[in-house]
Amino acid sequence: MNRALVIARFTALESWRTRLYVVQACFLGGLLLAAAFLRELALIDAQAIGAGFLAVTVRLGTVFLLSLHVASALAREFNDRGTEFLLSLDSPRGGYFAGKLGGFLVVAAGMAALATAALATATTGPGLAPWGLSLALELALVAAVTLFCAISFTQLVATLSFVFGFYLLARGIRVMQLISAAPLAGGELPQRAVSRLVEFLALLLPDLSAFCRTSWLLDASPAWGELPTLATQTAAYLALLCGAALVDLYRREV
Repeated sequence: MNRALVIARFTALESWRTRLYVVQACFLGGLLLAAAFLRELALIDAQAIGAGFLAVTVRLGTVFLLSLHVASALAREFNDRGTEFLLSLDSPRGGYFAGKLGGFLVVAAGMAALATAALATATTGPGLAPWGLSLALELALVAAVTLFCAISFTQLVATLSFVFGFYLLARGIRVMQLISAAPLAGGELPQRAVSRLVEFLALLLPDLSAFCRTSWLLDASPAWGELPTLATQTAAYLALLCGAALVDLYRREV
């Protein structure tokens, strides 16, 4: 447990030393300027347009930065043989994984807080707090997926390709379900095959379209009632990803 806490501490400190939050702050500053310019061009509902633009771009940009940070940190450790050294020590490999995951979850929470603070400059409605909490949950899932892929693939390009594909598919799976349920010109059999495939993917993937809804920021009523469902979904997929990553980690030869 002590070694896991040490690994988590240095994993979280690495984000500070690599200027991750500075990069995120510069990125958010550019988005704030773009949102201000967009509000000046809007003829009606300028505030809503600016808040909606920020909500979408801040979310996507934060997910991209976090996945890039996790994947590059693990790739650097693999290239420097640091991971092999830690795994060769007389300590459970689960402690190494727990420390890495714990550190990246701390980084995800910090990035979610910074993103929510940037969004607070455009909207201060009651939906801002649940939006920020759901972003933290989504970033926790992204960190776990990236960590699992980095351990399995050990290559930066392969890891990021899988993570981005997973994220886009999880974001659009509900839309794919609606499209597959519509009648197709190709016939009944192809439609059923596509529909079954989409339903199978929907069972495997988290529904990321339910996270960080822009409507929460624009509506007057907060969305606190949806957070327990999102937290349960996040916990379930975190447990699944942790189990899969540990199986691969214990199978790895040093």
